[in-house]
Amino acid sequence: MAFQIILNLLIAFVWMSLNTTWDALNFVIGYIIGLLLIFAFKRFFPHDFYGHKLWAVFKLILLFFSELIKSSVVVLRHIVSPRLNINPGILTHRTDLTSDWELTLLSTLVTLTPGTVLIEVSREQHLVYIHAIDIQDEDKMSEDIRNTFEKAIKEVTR
Repeated sequence: MAFQIILNLLIAFVWMSLNTTWDALNFVIGYIIGLLLIFAFKRFFPHDFYGHKLWAVFKLILLFFSELIKSSVVVLRHIVSPRLNINPGILTHRTDLTSDWELTLLSTLVTLTPGTVLIEVSREQHLVYIHAIDIQDEDKMSEDIRNTFEKAIKEVTR
């Protein structure tokens, strides 16, 4: 996969040099042309086409910003409401993620989302402990984390 990225960058720079204009637009055009060429010749590469991973990373970033906005609105609603109607607690979440990088990414995404903080990771039992500002249903919250962040992280890393 690293070879495909380097080849794509090389194609983008060759495109820029052929156009004799070194600007961002020509680089993007050359990068897209390189992406299409690598996709066309993907059967000659030993690894899968890296565009799939690139798309998965893009979807993970969009998912994070979507969850960030949703949870910010929920936390803001709790802040401005006249009565504090929250149920804080610690959620024990069983995860399927195994590598250090996957667990670090999950903990970063959960902690950066307002209203939740990942407290501890128990690697032996594949458990993560999350403090949340409002837990209405533990099973639903755990399932939401599994279906959003964990699923997107698995698409990126596996």
